[in-house]
Amino acid sequence: MNNLSKNIKYLRNLKKLSQEALAEELGVHRSRITSHEANRTEPNVDMILALSDFFKVPVDILLRHDLSKSKGTSFIELGNQRVLFPIMVDSDNEDLIEVVPVKASAGYLAGYDDPEYIEQLQKIKLPFLPTGKHRAFPIKGDSMLPMKPGSFVIGRFVEDRSDIKTGRTYVLVTLNEGMVYKRVMNNIDYNGSLLLMSDNKAYDDYSIPIDEVLELWEFTCSINTQEYSVEELKISSILNLFNELGVELKALEKHLK
Repeated sequence: MNNLSKNIKYLRNLKKLSQEALAEELGVHRSRITSHEANRTEPNVDMILALSDFFKVPVDILLRHDLSKSKGTSFIELGNQRVLFPIMVDSDNEDLIEVVPVKASAGYLAGYDDPEYIEQLQKIKLPFLPTGKHRAFPIKGDSMLPMKPGSFVIGRFVEDRSDIKTGRTYVLVTLNEGMVYKRVMNNIDYNGSLLLMSDNKAYDDYSIPIDEVLELWEFTCSINTQEYSVEELKISSILNLFNELGVELKALEKHLK
């Protein structure tokens, strides 16, 4: 359990605790902490669980990953646990943006919380972005016109679900629907769900329980990999007009009823 011995020391120092102070918090003798950090003895199951609860780090991350290679800011609060969330930086200590390629978008659903998977993704740097952790996601289909298939949406990670803004667009990584890019209506306080809406009204709106949302990334900017033709821009404008007209007619229909 070499990773665990390193992680105990790393997390203790991150919290600015002495070995004696950590031992007191866990109700054990200091010598036990010293022995574990030196990798002379392996913690038993109860001790591992106690460390996990105290540092709010899942057991599998304590055991499998060398946290000393991460930054303190590489952790995010999810519920009552701190989850390792790799933040890649360059030699100038500036955040890099991981790019989820089209062919690997399905794999992202299995690897979104795996530091090793995230670390192998290609990175770019966009210095004009606001503060926060950003990631680039490929867009498929035509549900969010005029976004062309093959475009990339760069989103800022949303840590606090109460920050979800109705009317804004988000990339959502979900338990049952996969990875989607939609406009969102925040109904968490009303019924514990998000209403996901397509800008192309040929697609129906649908709700998803907030508990099924694994990650949320708020739109920051987009990158088109294909140029629009004049004809496409005209068609897109016409479609938008029809979509807006359809919304107005639906509202009028409801009013008349």
